[in-house]
Amino acid sequence: MSLLAHALPEYRRWRLRAYEWRYELPVARKVALAVGMAALAGLSAQVRIPLSSTPVPITGQVLAALLAGVLLGRFYGGLSQVLYLGLGAAGVPWFNGLTGGLGVLTGVTGGYLIGMALAAAFIGYVNDRYVRVRSFWGQLVLMLIGVGIIYVCGAIQVAVVLGVGPGKAIAFGVLPFVIPDLVKALIAASVATALLPKSSYNGEVDAARFPRAD
Repeated sequence: MSLLAHALPEYRRWRLRAYEWRYELPVARKVALAVGMAALAGLSAQVRIPLSSTPVPITGQVLAALLAGVLLGRFYGGLSQVLYLGLGAAGVPWFNGLTGGLGVLTGVTGGYLIGMALAAAFIGYVNDRYVRVRSFWGQLVLMLIGVGIIYVCGAIQVAVVLGVGPGKAIAFGVLPFVIPDLVKALIAASVATALLPKSSYNGEVDAARFPRAD
């Protein structure tokens, strides 16, 4: 019990210092981290499960996008996914199935990719701005909203590319992914809850940037 009593404050101190370190990195290093998260998105895109009922496969990209917002914050989390989209559109073969090119963004799955960038930026913004959402349930709601953003963008492009109505777009582009993406949201919420500080620690960090949650 005494070991736990000692370890918990140390863990909380480490967590806050890690968050402060990320916040105060030079811009060049933040961009480097964004490039790293873009590469992670590219790797996760190769985790692919095709479905017979839809032209859109299950991939690991949603989890990567959610975590980008958690790990890099509002600007650089979104930037990581924008870099992923931009470099992929320019020809880097790190989209689903080791593909690249602008045609992927204008194809049936392109809306999801755009939604992932928006979701990462949104999650990063809310986590940076509101300390009180950094509980598990707050993070789970936030991740589900992020998944919803991805679904809206994805379903719109599915409807446009395939020339189908909203009902079929939802059937093709949303319903097959609900359970897998719920699992990804749970994983992302758990990681976020473990890593994000819940308040400033003994005044070590500027209270204007990290207001106390208690």
